[in-house]
Amino acid sequence: MKKFLILTLAAALVVGLGMMPAPALAKGYTLKIGGGPTGGTFNTFANGAAVYIPKVNADIKASAVGSGGSVENVKRVNSGESTIGLCYAVDSALGYAGKLPKDNMKYNKIRSMGYLYGAPAQLVVRADSGFKSAMDLKGKRVAVGNAGSGAAASAERFFRHIGVWDNFKPTFLGYSAAASAFKDNKLDAFWVLVGYPNRSIIEASVQVKINLINVDADAVKTGFYKAFAYSPTTIPENTYYKGMPPCNTFQDSTILTTNKDVPEELVYKIMKTLWSAKGMEAMVTAKKTFKAMTLQNNFKGASVPLHKGAAKFWAEQGVKIPDNLKPID
Repeated sequence: MKKFLILTLAAALVVGLGMMPAPALAKGYTLKIGGGPTGGTFNTFANGAAVYIPKVNADIKASAVGSGGSVENVKRVNSGESTIGLCYAVDSALGYAGKLPKDNMKYNKIRSMGYLYGAPAQLVVRADSGFKSAMDLKGKRVAVGNAGSGAAASAERFFRHIGVWDNFKPTFLGYSAAASAFKDNKLDAFWVLVGYPNRSIIEASVQVKINLINVDADAVKTGFYKAFAYSPTTIPENTYYKGMPPCNTFQDSTILTTNKDVPEELVYKIMKTLWSAKGMEAMVTAKKTFKAMTLQNNFKGASVPLHKGAAKFWAEQGVKIPDNLKPID
């Protein structure tokens, strides 16, 4: 009788367990989000995304990873050191094709996710410097961004193209450090490639009267737009101080990028989170620059193929994916 009772209870327990809901099978993920130098918009986005994504997804942990910027992120994302990262479209195209300066390695594991914002070149000088053109900076001290950053890469491309790079003193400093050195009169100018208004330029303008140089004029005159896929744009009046005139310049597209081997379901989940109404609102709250991160702008300016997870998301939004951006693996 006792043996029968035990067997009955055991059977009941098995049946009971069988009726219990199956445990969740969701896999946990840990993201490393490649940002940029302190004071830059890359860092602001990476920090904001690292907070918001896990807030919405209990199975995802995330941390922002500081870096030199775009070029370094291309390399880190390609190697898998960063799960996702912010990269400029021009750097991505050159890296993908093995044409980065002094680096012929093909970083062809990177894949596009979506457009975040346009990053205009901003060349800051003192208002009383007398500098009217980038050509005037020959022999001068100019900060061009951290070594390995998209800012430094774009500065070298531009200044080499117009014939100034070998005739001035490029200093590799991050934005905040450059603004500080500029205020201390250790620099004649500094260059940023970032959304506006930029905090480092604001920091400099508090103590020093500044101007932004029109670099579009030199770009047009020298055929810069034919050599590289930058596009003309204008920084609006009053951006950094009352009475500031509009400034013509050029910009690159900032693209959220990942590695082709990151699971499709993870990339899709990140897309659903960041490009949701609440996700986009959270990013704009972090910085107004991210108001350009919209469903309408989707992957505007992207220069390498989309990741499968991103392509799935954009297809669901009714966005047609051109042949050159369709997933290739």
